[in-house]
Amino acid sequence: MPSKKFLSMCAASVFALLTVGTSIASADSVLTIGRREDGTTFDPIKTTQNVDFWVFSNVFDVLVRVDKTGTKLEPGIAESWEISPDGLVYTFKIRDEKFSDGSPVTAKDAAFSLTRIRDNPGSLWADSYKVIKTAEAKDDRTLVVTLNQPAAPFLASLAMPGASILSEKWVTEKGEDALTDQPLGSGAFELVEWKRGEKVVLKKNPNFWEKDRVKLDGVEWISVPDDNTRMLKVQAGELDAAIFVPFSRIAELQKDSNLEVHLDPSTREDHLLINQRNETLAKIPVRQALDMAIDKKAIVDTATFGFGEVANSYVPKGALYHNDNNLLRAYDPEGAKKLLAEAGVSDLNLNFIVDTGDEVQEQTAILIQEQLAKAGVTVNINKVDPSSSWDMEVNGEYDLAINYWTNDVIDPDQKTTFVLGHDANNNYMTHYKNDKVKELVAAARVEMDPKKREAMYIEIQTIAKEEAHWIDLYYSPYRNVTRKNISGFYQNPLGRFFLEDTAKN
Repeated sequence: MPSKKFLSMCAASVFALLTVGTSIASADSVLTIGRREDGTTFDPIKTTQNVDFWVFSNVFDVLVRVDKTGTKLEPGIAESWEISPDGLVYTFKIRDEKFSDGSPVTAKDAAFSLTRIRDNPGSLWADSYKVIKTAEAKDDRTLVVTLNQPAAPFLASLAMPGASILSEKWVTEKGEDALTDQPLGSGAFELVEWKRGEKVVLKKNPNFWEKDRVKLDGVEWISVPDDNTRMLKVQAGELDAAIFVPFSRIAELQKDSNLEVHLDPSTREDHLLINQRNETLAKIPVRQALDMAIDKKAIVDTATFGFGEVANSYVPKGALYHNDNNLLRAYDPEGAKKLLAEAGVSDLNLNFIVDTGDEVQEQTAILIQEQLAKAGVTVNINKVDPSSSWDMEVNGEYDLAINYWTNDVIDPDQKTTFVLGHDANNNYMTHYKNDKVKELVAAARVEMDPKKREAMYIEIQTIAKEEAHWIDLYYSPYRNVTRKNISGFYQNPLGRFFLEDTAKN
């Protein structure tokens, strides 16, 4: 999913949640993790952000999970399932599980959650679940989902944190607004407190069906926007762990005997968003010229210190249906100048918003600014607080912006729908439009023949790259660091932190 904050709420307020005055056990068994930005909400269907989803994965549970390898599905709340021969009816056996308040998780709750992500006006993921015709609880332990037509990514889509299972009774009684900051889940941890802009405090959920697997008494996600400050806090022992290690610090931190740097395989792809509400940027040759004028290899070598790899598609390398042979435009500033002239564009002046404190993003922006200048394009870098940059993108208050995505499911449909499917997210705020691509995205979702489906995704990637819907920059591993006394800290390729297996020794 995208990296930043979606529909950010009012900041600076402090909310005491769930159990006022609740404290987590001894700090010795509480894991503190430094992250760049604060979350936006605890309503699973109303965010698209990693900063939210990565916490959701340990507060909520889903019907079907993705395993540690990030390549296989495994049971979650649904301990088993059967699929009808025609691929239309899925029957799930719901395990004997409880929400953190001790109330049972039932098939009715699962049906409610699935229809909510499909139908709720505030759902940012509705398009991916419109294939659901009905979701019905035959009894407390039997959920039957009937589809409008067979859909290849359906099971995979159930593993997305946005499809987390909520308590229908709780949501009905408390109201939807309560989900923003007072969630009731059935995951390994439950929310104790969210101090906006500061930290999210979690404690072990005593009712989790795998509670014996959980070694920590609690987890605190602490917002430390500046990359270097976050690393210094881990080095000083003020934090147990930190995510988003700057590429420039990896080698140094690897030499610190008190630390362990984790470079876990990922589905991360960094890219440059192009706002096509700008009439000039809506012209395909202009976007092609920008792509041609950016030296991605130089960015990989300089900004990622060689830990990255030049990207050639929005589908990450190694992911299902990635097109290894997709177009990779050669760096050619003179050719870019020519394309711009042929398009009748001169003195192009662009506003480039960049998150302040993000060392890699700031350095990449400077490189892009210098490279585009050689093609006659003026780029004005506007450093903004991470808490506001996403809203600026949503509101179209930018020309260029760096962002990244990590897959949340093992199927390409989720990212493809969000980025190219003309859904409610305006093709990831780029406002890119191509009706043929839109039709291909919808058709690929329901094509059950793997070879035909692969051909569709190859064509989608080909067209998107040809028209430069955005500019692919690079793929890279997850970059996290922990103190040496932390064990089992792991992030799978889809970004999920398995904190239920983490221990503080």
